[in-house]
Amino acid sequence: MPLGILIALVVGGIIGIALLTRALGFGDECRLTSESAARAAFLREFPEVEIHAVTRCADCRAALMETSRGPAIVWAMGADTTARLLGQARLTETETGLDIHLPDITAPRIRLRLSPEERRAWTQLIGFRA
Repeated sequence: MPLGILIALVVGGIIGIALLTRALGFGDECRLTSESAARAAFLREFPEVEIHAVTRCADCRAALMETSRGPAIVWAMGADTTARLLGQARLTETETGLDIHLPDITAPRIRLRLSPEERRAWTQLIGFRA
């Protein structure tokens, strides 16, 4: 098979897969639309940790948890979620929300978009700053 045809088939196949993935909704960003969704997302990573309270942000991209091991967060990363305990985190307030700095090479910083009211509430709930 000529190289030009092979390249066209490969490029066409990649574009087709990307369009099909998008059309079927597999490329949509994850949203924590309810407290139970946030709890389930957190418990997938920390099944042994007891959750006492959940505070979701207005854009449904993150939730702050009060747990038996201290404050924790679950947030959307593309089409999935991830969670971290905030025991050694540092907070930095930004114009658009909060930056949470973690001693974790897999997620060294979490940038959250929060309203000024949410930012104050989350800072108070987490209980410490940079």
